Amino acid sequence: MHYQVPVSVHGSTIIAVNVGGAVIPGFMSLYLLWYYNLWLKGAIATIGVAAVCYSLATPVPGLGIAIPVFGPAIATAIIALLLDRKYVAPLAYIAGALGTLIGADLLNLDKVAGLGAPIASIGGAGTFDGIFVTSIVAVLLGSLTTRHAAQAA
Repeated sequence: MHYQVPVSVHGSTIIAVNVGGAVIPGFMSLYLLWYYNLWLKGAIATIGVAAVCYSLATPVPGLGIAIPVFGPAIATAIIALLLDRKYVAPLAYIAGALGTLIGADLLNLDKVAGLGAPIASIGGAGTFDGIFVTSIVAVLLGSLTTRHAAQAA
């Protein structure tokens, strides 16, 4: 297979949207919001995680916006547990996916042009890792809290 490497034209930056790191987690989050009717708690959790991700995001010249992999996961776990122990797993997934996309990528779009990267991907590279780790943490939280609730009954 032949791949065409993107070339920067006159210092411009191409903004791409990653299907696996932005589109699918976005639609999955919307489905979970609808299915579990977590609109208000989902919005609160997403805003909290987005604020944490925005504060952790660092512009890296020639690369884009970098964020620590475990930052969104830890913030998501704490916020989801504080808001709703019953639906902690879907809430953690929603907040982790949307909060990371909004806080790390969308709120930093104005900084991308000055970094000299030929292409910037919404939901790519570091953000994809953050969403993946957050998803794993959400499943673990769900299994731990479900097991704890079953043992208490």
